[in-house]
Amino acid sequence: MHDAIIIDPLAKILGAWSYSVGWKAVLFRIFLSVLLAGIIGCERSSKRHSAGLRTFILISLASAVTAMIDISINNNFSMISAAAVVSVAMISGNSILFSSKSQIKGLTTSAGLWACGIVGLTAGAGLYTITLISFLALLFCLSLLPYIETLLKDRSNHFEIHLELKSSESLQDFVTTLRKLDLKIDDIELNPAYVNSGLSVYSVSITINESDFKKYKNHRDIIEALRSLDYVYHIEEMN
Repeated sequence: MHDAIIIDPLAKILGAWSYSVGWKAVLFRIFLSVLLAGIIGCERSSKRHSAGLRTFILISLASAVTAMIDISINNNFSMISAAAVVSVAMISGNSILFSSKSQIKGLTTSAGLWACGIVGLTAGAGLYTITLISFLALLFCLSLLPYIETLLKDRSNHFEIHLELKSSESLQDFVTTLRKLDLKIDDIELNPAYVNSGLSVYSVSITINESDFKKYKNHRDIIEALRSLDYVYHIEEMN
C-alpha cells in the first residue's frame, strides 16, 4: 500500500509529508474528505434529497479515518476498511423508499452515499489523484446527468403515468381518449395504496407508436392534454 501512495502524482507534488501518516497528512486528508463530501452534500441538499450535507460529510469522514487507521496499524487495507464499505452500503440502503405511487425513491442518493464513502476511503489512503478524479466523476453523475437522462426519457416512445380518477367509472373514458390519441396502453394496474381514499388510482404504461411519435414534442405535452379532462383528478409521469 505504501508504494501505491508514494507513486501517486499529486502526492509527489505535495511532498513526502502527504504520503506519510503524520499529523499534517492526517489533517489534510480529513479536510479533503470533508470538503469534497460537503460539495456533493450541498448538491443533494439543494434538490431536497433525504441525505444531505451532514450525511455525506459523516460518511466520507468515517471512511477516511478508517483508511488511515488501517494504514497506521497494518500498513495496508484490512478487514476494518472492508467493514466500513459494507456499513456504508447498509446505511445507504436505508435511504431507499417506496412511495405510495409505486415509485422507488432515493436510489440515486443511496448510490451516491456509497460512492462518497469510497471517495473518502481513497482520500484517507492518500490516493489524491484517484480521489479528485472520482469526486469529479461523482459530481458530474449527480448534477449533470439528470438533465441528459430527462432528455433521453422525453425522446423515448414508452413512459408510465400515475393516474388519479375521480371515479372508477371514468377509466373506460380515459382508455378511449388514449386510443383516439393513437397511444397504445401496455398495462393498467390499480394502486392498492389508495383503496380507501375515494379516488381510483392507477399506474398506466403507455407506448407511442413509432409512426406517430413525431406528432408529440415530449411526454409533458401529452400529460398536460390528459390533465385537462374533467374526470382526471391528478396525473403525472412516473420516474
